[in-house]
Amino acid sequence: MNVKVRPQLLSLKAYTPGKSSEEVQREYKLEKIVKLASNENPYGTSPFVKEAISKIDNFAIYPDGASTALRKEVAEYTGVKEDQLIFSSGLDELIQIISKALLDENFNTVMASGTFPQYRHNAVVQNAEIREVPLKNGCHDLPEMAKQIDDNTQVVWICNPNNPTGTYVDNKELEQFLQSIPSHVLVVMDEAYYEYVTVEDYPETIPLLDQYDNLMVLRTFSKAFGLASFRIGYGIGAASFIQQLEVVRLPFNTSVLAQKAALAALKDLDFVKQSVSLNAIELQKYYEFCKQHQIDFYTSQGNFIFISIPGKESAEVFQYLLERGYTVRPFPNGVRITVGTKEENEELFELIEKIVLIAH
Repeated sequence: MNVKVRPQLLSLKAYTPGKSSEEVQREYKLEKIVKLASNENPYGTSPFVKEAISKIDNFAIYPDGASTALRKEVAEYTGVKEDQLIFSSGLDELIQIISKALLDENFNTVMASGTFPQYRHNAVVQNAEIREVPLKNGCHDLPEMAKQIDDNTQVVWICNPNNPTGTYVDNKELEQFLQSIPSHVLVVMDEAYYEYVTVEDYPETIPLLDQYDNLMVLRTFSKAFGLASFRIGYGIGAASFIQQLEVVRLPFNTSVLAQKAALAALKDLDFVKQSVSLNAIELQKYYEFCKQHQIDFYTSQGNFIFISIPGKESAEVFQYLLERGYTVRPFPNGVRITVGTKEENEELFELIEKIVLIAH
């Protein structure tokens, strides 16, 4: 083929999701598959959502491009003004929108190495310089990230809690960081797992928006709300900046189904609270299990845990679990496991115990 894409794209690979549950089931002749690879809500979705979706009877018209009804409800839920919100097809699209709006070959962007890969991916697409700072004990090293900032820095990405480690930047660390950087640098706080956080010193970023107009907060309905299949997230920032980002957003980027589902989910916060509560209980069991079996792990503020089994390569752990019907996400230095239901976790513990015995 003679058509040539931009050179920087040649270094990238398209996002490759893990094998579908159906594929794994067929390949390994398994009766059931437990997917613990993508940090989805193991308790499903609020019944309010299913009821709302069943009432949609006209699929021939375009969705509301302004997400008017949802905008009103999310503004109330978050305590911000409606013009401070932008909606997107999951946070992946919003990361892309920000990158398109701010990055090109003349600028650089700062992020951690060992964080959500879409920050880097989109920066490469935009041909921007990427400045990565290694995680420190699984956490963002904000002082070192601040040192990477210069006059050509456009965006700093902070995943909080961090995916895949589950660690977090606390309130004091963030405020010191915000005070130390130039006002021309956009600081993006990706809070996809915000609802799952239980620690008291986690920063409440929305009140900080009044003080720092170069701050933007990203949140989603994919995780605690259980709406991953609908693909709907949102960003909160200064109204003037949000208006500029809207120019980059596709006209009808969120569907009627997604908007209705999110509206219904906001009416059932008890479902979210229950999901979060159960997650905290099961996470504690993971900690106790890992300590008992001398497995390295990070304390997590998400609905997942990152572990490393001494003496075992992550690819081996991944494959062993896959062949027995459990899918997790492998990384070079460990595996990330979605915290499942009580039954799923107990079954997984039994499998991991066998891996530990093999390793020893």
